[in-house]
Amino acid sequence: MEQDRRLEATARLLEVMNTLRAQCPWDREQTFDSLRSNTIEETYELADALLDHNMEGIREELGDLLLHVVFYAKLGEEQGAFDYTDVVNALCDKLIYRHPHIYGDIHADTPEAVKENWEALKLRKKNRKSGTLGGVPRSLPALVKALRIGEKAAATGFDWPRREAVWEKVKEELGEAEAEMRSGDREQLEGEFGDLFFALVNAARLYGIDPESALERTNRKFIRRFGRMEQQAEAEGRTLHELPLERMEELWQEAKREEK
Repeated sequence: MEQDRRLEATARLLEVMNTLRAQCPWDREQTFDSLRSNTIEETYELADALLDHNMEGIREELGDLLLHVVFYAKLGEEQGAFDYTDVVNALCDKLIYRHPHIYGDIHADTPEAVKENWEALKLRKKNRKSGTLGGVPRSLPALVKALRIGEKAAATGFDWPRREAVWEKVKEELGEAEAEMRSGDREQLEGEFGDLFFALVNAARLYGIDPESALERTNRKFIRRFGRMEQQAEAEGRTLHELPLERMEELWQEAKREEK
């Protein structure tokens, strides 16, 4: 019964897409290129809902993202390139191929072993010409891209033998950035900051921390505390611009204490 409901819902969605593509002026004029930016926006909206653990929001945003999958499949069908069935079957084939510990005779008893095998299979089948790092999407935000690069490089064995050793690299890059600050060469300084960020991303990876989530958590924390500072300043009849730095620091510490 549950499977029938899922199949009915999928068939309904595909039929709605066919109707919109045929009858709606906006849907009719969309192309792969025109939808791209909307797809990226929908992905970020889903990411926001996931960060908030907003189940209603997650449900809604998953639907919006699924619409884009169906829309692209419809465009592919119209061009005779592929259709929705091709997309789903290709995904199923890929999942089966990349899970030989489930569908084959490979043993992988830990998440780490599964991930290592996954990367090896991707490299063997997809990246023979482009190399290990060729599969990293160019459009990824730099922080996420740095994490993916580190993961893929590590899958080949190019990694720190002990995760504690990464801190020597972080200290090295920090020292080089500090030295470049004194030189006044802005381009070189930018490069050193990039090296420092990359080292920190690898440190996060080695300790099982998602750097994107970690930074976003800090962003939100700063926004909350800064908002509390502004509220307190307003309660005193002033704006932050009118407060000396010492008073702002006091308000910051108060905001921190309120969260404990």
